[in-house]
Amino acid sequence: MEYPFYAMLSRMKYIERWSLMRNTREENICEHSHEVAVLAHALALLHNRRYGGHADPGRCALLALYHDAPEILTGDLPTPVKYDNPAIRDAYRQVESVATDRLLSMLPADLREDYAPLLRESEGTEEERRLVKAADKLSALIKCVEELKQGNREFARARAATEQAVRAMKLPAADCFLDEFLPAYELTLDELGE
Repeated sequence: MEYPFYAMLSRMKYIERWSLMRNTREENICEHSHEVAVLAHALALLHNRRYGGHADPGRCALLALYHDAPEILTGDLPTPVKYDNPAIRDAYRQVESVATDRLLSMLPADLREDYAPLLRESEGTEEERRLVKAADKLSALIKCVEELKQGNREFARARAATEQAVRAMKLPAADCFLDEFLPAYELTLDELGE
């Protein structure tokens, strides 16, 4: 029997993000998931080393890699739509649950229990899930910074709202990233190398 799970995951590169906004550079969920994994790993390290946390950086990176996998089947619903009201948010969670079940059905039975917690975001501790959520928001913020750097004012309000959302998480590692690492995203390649 053949199983299409990994072939389906490879289609993440075709699902575009930020569909309601004019972009100077398109971003897909494959790129986004990679960036969120890098950021989640970094946040877990900061959380552990500087703030006494106990998160598993590798687990955070793994959770981040799969955090948007159901969007292969659902598409990326823009944040203003997804969170506009509780009814839409709850209905979308049900759609994501059905998409997750469908993805899991594309695996042999003996692998499903390994992937189910990753795709259902039930894997990891609450601490690790919060770090991944913060990394997801930081990735969105970085996209806003990059678009603004290219002169695209379309992302000005999104940047302010996203930065406020990260700060509102009250997660010291995320605040640290904002203060110590985010400013470098404003620099040019030559400035980064100095």
